[in-house]
Amino acid sequence: MLIKNKIIDKLLKQNERLHDKRHPMFERNRFVKFLAYFMIAYYGAILLLLGVSLPVGMSQVYHGVAGFHVLDGWFFILLIIDFWLRFIFQETPANQTRPYSLLPISRRYLMRRYMLRAAFSAGNLFWSFFLVPFGIISVWHSMSLWAVLGWWLGWWLLIVMNSYAYLLIRALCTRHVAWCLLPLALHAGILLIALLPTPNPLDMPCTLFMYAFAKWELWAVVAVVAVIVLFYRMNVWVQGSILYDEVGKKEEVVIKKSHEMSFLNRFGIVGEYLKLELRMKTRNRMLKVQMFVLLACMLLLSGILYFSDIYDGLFMRSFICLYDYIVPGATALVTIMCHEGNYMDLLMSHRESVLDLLTAKYYFFSALLLFPFLLLIPVCLAGKISFLMSLGYLFFVVGIVYPCLFQMAAYNKETLPLNAKLGSKQGNGKQNIVTLTIMFLPIALERACVSLLGDTWGYLVLIALGGIGVLTHRQWLRFAYQQFMKRRYENMEGFRASRQ
Repeated sequence: MLIKNKIIDKLLKQNERLHDKRHPMFERNRFVKFLAYFMIAYYGAILLLLGVSLPVGMSQVYHGVAGFHVLDGWFFILLIIDFWLRFIFQETPANQTRPYSLLPISRRYLMRRYMLRAAFSAGNLFWSFFLVPFGIISVWHSMSLWAVLGWWLGWWLLIVMNSYAYLLIRALCTRHVAWCLLPLALHAGILLIALLPTPNPLDMPCTLFMYAFAKWELWAVVAVVAVIVLFYRMNVWVQGSILYDEVGKKEEVVIKKSHEMSFLNRFGIVGEYLKLELRMKTRNRMLKVQMFVLLACMLLLSGILYFSDIYDGLFMRSFICLYDYIVPGATALVTIMCHEGNYMDLLMSHRESVLDLLTAKYYFFSALLLFPFLLLIPVCLAGKISFLMSLGYLFFVVGIVYPCLFQMAAYNKETLPLNAKLGSKQGNGKQNIVTLTIMFLPIALERACVSLLGDTWGYLVLIALGGIGVLTHRQWLRFAYQQFMKRRYENMEGFRASRQ
């Protein structure tokens, strides 16, 4: 049995090495890999800088208290950030096991193999860029090298536990998207308990718990390992049952009544494409989960801005306000026409159907901005941001940012599968660069306008610029359509080549 498992491991490693090389988009995605490595190095350098500078700063602010005690009192913040970032990068063992489900290989063995790999993956060490220098400067200075090793072990165990908790929730979300509410409610409750009362009631218990690792107390290690084992066994059972349901059982199809959405009939062909956009967002699992996660992030950041003073700086207030407005549309419009690549041949068979589709998308994503506008009203009433600032970003996004993003319709030519999972690899280097640009360039423009003209006139300028873009939306939409038609044969060839 041991020899057989070694042979299977060797074959699996060989298949994993060949997986990306044999993908039809391998040649085109080399720049994406380079950009991914660059971003890892970039954010690793930022974490390294924070790990070097924060220990001294925390010790001075908290009047001589060791920096690692301050960090340990808020360690759940890092775990919450780590949990939600995994939705972007980490793949579930069930997805990795699925290609081998019909082969004469034990699914339980494969599931356990990938679960153990998830525990010892390099992704769980990413926070070491921050924790290693922080521990050397703070823990070693206050205690000893042996204490530093115990403190690092405690953090690594907590991150592994967090990884298994994420994998469990991610697997349950394939059954029903409502399972996302469980970690959202838990994390929101923890943040409310920590941020609303003064002082933080979780500070001392968390500090003592992490201090137990630094002193190598056995009970702390046993407690976290017990939770890891529990999550491990639950993952093996849940993900194994999901895989079995997909392969070994018949799927029960429930016929649901289709909503006609007759109120959109008055808009003619554009109304039909609005119906298509609404159905895609409500029926496609990946797009529905993506929208839910983004709205949850908006709600979380707006709540932190409303209930606490942590992000009262000018940059963070501007960033959160912009994030609330720009992310729901930007995440979809950066890849505009990529999902439509699955049926692009049908679209091209009708006269100016692409122009009507672009118009419908603009109306849909413009109407979607009503949600962040209503969400920011309590923040405005609390005096954290002004109504003029909220309106300035609203008009700037819908009248300036959206026109820029819609030009991507002429250059996107890679089909995104409609049945892709949320964490699947999507996008190319050009789209990633555009995403980073629209996240930070508007803040720089807003800060420049406000610094030169003052708050009132600065935001009025943003509203005016955005209003011009809204009034001329038919002209720039037609321009994007004309650019698309000039490249239609190249784009259609790319859509066909990248279909899976």
